[in-house]
Amino acid sequence: MLRETGNLFALGLDIIRGLFQRPFQLREFIQQSWFIASVTILPTALVAIPFGAVISLQFGSLARQLGAQSYTGAGSVLATVQQASPLVTALLVAGAGGSAVCADIGARTIREEIDAMEVLGVSAVQRLIVPRALAMMLIALLLNGMVSVIGVLGGYFFNVILQGGTPGAYLASFSALAQLPDLWVGELKALIFGFIAAVVAAYRGLHPSGGPKGVGDAVNQSVVITFLLLFVVNFVITLIYLQIVPGKLD
Repeated sequence: MLRETGNLFALGLDIIRGLFQRPFQLREFIQQSWFIASVTILPTALVAIPFGAVISLQFGSLARQLGAQSYTGAGSVLATVQQASPLVTALLVAGAGGSAVCADIGARTIREEIDAMEVLGVSAVQRLIVPRALAMMLIALLLNGMVSVIGVLGGYFFNVILQGGTPGAYLASFSALAQLPDLWVGELKALIFGFIAAVVAAYRGLHPSGGPKGVGDAVNQSVVITFLLLFVVNFVITLIYLQIVPGKLD
């Protein structure tokens, strides 16, 4: 367990080091960015609408019971931007993009293409994994913005139309409590989550247990490991953020 964790951490450092090495594989980066975006945009948009609606409905119901309807807008928007959007984005990027990256790297590994590259003096990390990691980070960052917008609009619609809230109170509570760092921390989370998903997918792809079945098992393991890491890292980042950035009413 400790050995696997250490190897995973070492691969993450190799990827960070590869970001600054040249030549940069621009064509590979563009192809991977387009591929990951093409398999994640539609599912992310479809998930963002009900996710924002559920948060708004749940928070609106709770606020009404507590007599704090005026804070419904701020609560649902902050929950969407800070927590829901990065997690939804990362789960879909890891589930769709990460599994594809793991399967691709795993297939190259069992065909011994990775070993051939190393023999020829070509770094597989710099040639194959760094462009994929950058692509997943970029798409996660962009998708997070899209999910935030869709989630906020969906929350506004369900709160104002279905729960009888007033548009003025919804927007006033948001502007009273929300602040710009709330958006930045959401984008930072998406960036880190995309990197974690790329590292785990690449690591499992480089170390399949053997044969095509091993590649399939590695894909499943990469998705499960990524999901577990995302929730732990999200908890740590949120804890640090709440300690560093005080709320507007503090």
